[in-house]
Amino acid sequence: MVLSSSVADAVASRLTAFLARMRSESEEYGTDAAAFIDTAGSTLTGGKRLRARFCHAGWSAASPAAGADRQALWGLCAALEIFQSAALVHDDLIDNSDTRRGRPAAHRALQSSHRDAGWHGDAEAFGRSAAVLLGDLLVAWSDDLLEEALVGHPHAAATRAEYARMRRDVTVGQLLDIAEESAWGVHPPEALLERALRVASLKSARYSVVEPLLLGATLAGADAALLAHLRAFGHPVGMAFQLRDDLLGVFGDPELTGKPAGDDLREGKRTALIALARAQLSAPERTALDSALGDPGLSAAAVHELQGLIGRTGAPRELERMIAQYTAEAEAALDAADLLPDATAELRALGLAAISRSA
Repeated sequence: MVLSSSVADAVASRLTAFLARMRSESEEYGTDAAAFIDTAGSTLTGGKRLRARFCHAGWSAASPAAGADRQALWGLCAALEIFQSAALVHDDLIDNSDTRRGRPAAHRALQSSHRDAGWHGDAEAFGRSAAVLLGDLLVAWSDDLLEEALVGHPHAAATRAEYARMRRDVTVGQLLDIAEESAWGVHPPEALLERALRVASLKSARYSVVEPLLLGATLAGADAALLAHLRAFGHPVGMAFQLRDDLLGVFGDPELTGKPAGDDLREGKRTALIALARAQLSAPERTALDSALGDPGLSAAAVHELQGLIGRTGAPRELERMIAQYTAEAEAALDAADLLPDATAELRALGLAAISRSA
């Protein structure tokens, strides 16, 4: 089994080489473009390389020959990481988030660069516009790396089709996420949990876990039976991953998450946690929660009060129960897959790390 650190190192090496080429090919564009390229490169630092690791685990599960060439795999893994950066840039812009991984979000960094350069005009508007283009550039880079990886590969068509499915799913999931922040009030309360779980499936479970697994396995030539086993394992892991994220978005430690406490409350996220909490609140409490959600000016004291309100409903305990249930489903699916021991161990370790994380 290739250790996770080795996967991260291989992907980092591929990204470093790719960025060096992008910088070289962009020299003719001038200093402003060079700074933009550097900003794009800075979004690729840090992170857990979760998608790359699941992609490698899917590839390993397909049992390629011990000496199989991994160059196409590392290119695919790097493409996934660049696409993740694109998604985060756009996600932070949509959510009006100020930070990412303990640093200024891309649109805030670009806003600061405008101000520091002494340029004319609205620095905030520049930052937002430039961040849209930054995300678009990262998507293009992701495609570039994917196509480089698949040149002459026997499973290029199937891998390319799976990658396209991933991009469609996460885009629709993002739309449903922001739609839910506005549409929740016109749907019956009992429908809100189902709607939140649908967003979790599209935006996170499939994108963060299932599709990377399937992409790695497809690249290695997996058959339909193995792909079905990986899907059965990956989806509950991905759902538990997102429910853990819902808890961290309200109760997470800023020192670990890299985001302010209660950030999901300020952003107005209508997550499964909020749906569960609302179902247990009295009418006045529900009104108080609804009026506070999405207020970017919530003070630390107001966040603390909302955390207490949500906690008293028992919603966090119910979410933990759901996470445990999804974990058990994933374990059962993995046991039924009858994979080689190393592949099983890698998948189990990755799944548990994703579900039990604190950041």
